[in-house]
Amino acid sequence: MQNTIEKGNNGEKIAEKYLQDLGYQILKRKFHFGKVGEIDLIAKDGDVIVFVEVKARKSAEFGSGLEAITSTKQKHLINVARGFLYVNALNDAFTRFDAISINLTKSPPEIEHLKNIITIM
Repeated sequence: MQNTIEKGNNGEKIAEKYLQDLGYQILKRKFHFGKVGEIDLIAKDGDVIVFVEVKARKSAEFGSGLEAITSTKQKHLINVARGFLYVNALNDAFTRFDAISINLTKSPPEIEHLKNIITIM
């Protein structure tokens, strides 16, 4: 039985491979910006920097992974993304926020990818 950290890491690996298969370039995994928070994956889709929140679920007991991305979580993602852009001096970069939900009860795992989940930065 996987614990929460192992489940999250497994989900992030699945999401990373999925994005690479789509042609995304992975720039950073688990980017931390101080105490503000973390972004699971940062990738490049053409000229767009994509901040990706990954949610893996082993059951629907607590809702879908996408339902776990609350407005508070979105605010944290925005602030961490701003930190990444600042640290890397990417002032004029085009950005997007995506969410990937992975249903680990299916074999192979079922992946749901929503693009542009946050429209304001």
